[in-house]
Amino acid sequence: MKLKFLNLTGLLVLFFTLPGSLALAQAQAYPDKDRVIHVICGFPTGSGADILVRYYADRLAAVSGQKAIVENKPGMLSGLAAKAVAGARPDGYTIFITAASSSHAANLYLFKQLPYDPIKDFTPVATLAKVFFVLTVDSKSPHTTVKGLTDAMEKLGDKANYAYASPTALAATELYKVRTGIQALGIPFKTALETLSAMQDRQIDFQFVDSVLALQQIRAGRLRGLAVTSAERSGTLPELPTMIEAGIPEFDVSPWWAVFLPANAPQQVVEKLESWFNRITAAEDSKSFLANMGADPFPGDAKFMAAHLAREIRKWGELIKLAKIQPQ
Repeated sequence: MKLKFLNLTGLLVLFFTLPGSLALAQAQAYPDKDRVIHVICGFPTGSGADILVRYYADRLAAVSGQKAIVENKPGMLSGLAAKAVAGARPDGYTIFITAASSSHAANLYLFKQLPYDPIKDFTPVATLAKVFFVLTVDSKSPHTTVKGLTDAMEKLGDKANYAYASPTALAATELYKVRTGIQALGIPFKTALETLSAMQDRQIDFQFVDSVLALQQIRAGRLRGLAVTSAERSGTLPELPTMIEAGIPEFDVSPWWAVFLPANAPQQVVEKLESWFNRITAAEDSKSFLANMGADPFPGDAKFMAAHLAREIRKWGELIKLAKIQPQ
């Protein structure tokens, strides 16, 4: 009976430890050359965000020797993509490259009920890039500085107006209004591109434009940039001061990109992906690519990313409350 008991005990130990051992072995062998890495993008094919995600997916394939394909799941400001990733196996073959300031911070306040938990359902891997918004006026506008614009808007009172086409643009503008006391009225547009003709017709006094579109329009001579919304000057538009340098205190609106895995991903997998993505971001061709996209490199490991996300969740909650944006 004693022998049988020992044999049964040994079988039970084997039964409960074998899955963990197999998972450890699979993590150590990651990536399996016969498997494909699925990179999830929360924006439509052909969008600026899609171009950025595909760039990183291509570089990931090159540095890992693994096939990587991009799957687009647009909707809910990347919320639908986040839901899909949250429900995937945490084995390193489903990766989420996302504008984390939206999918994991702002979305908490923009939607009444999210189909995922931004913290509990994901494993942080690495930060990638920061973008920014630019305070712009029409290129023929008489305003050439933030102070000049602010003084003019103060004189116009509630006759002043601005355009916005995203929650981030609205939040940045409302922060500017609070910091300066101007009373400009917001005019919503479906897309930032639609605002350009209104700006050129001088129907709009000013607007905050995302760095990708701003870079294109400033270089084409259609818009004039006055300042960037990031806390530091951007390498993409180094001639423009920050809003803080322009005299607007405590102003930092900097959307950022990052990499997540589903929750409970093996540490060995996280460390390998973290190393690869930080190597990609540090490469000179990546710096050039990001500059052309109106973005700056923002490398960081999983520990840094988790701490940054916690700060960003608090900050975006304050910004959205300030902007009086009602959750959908």
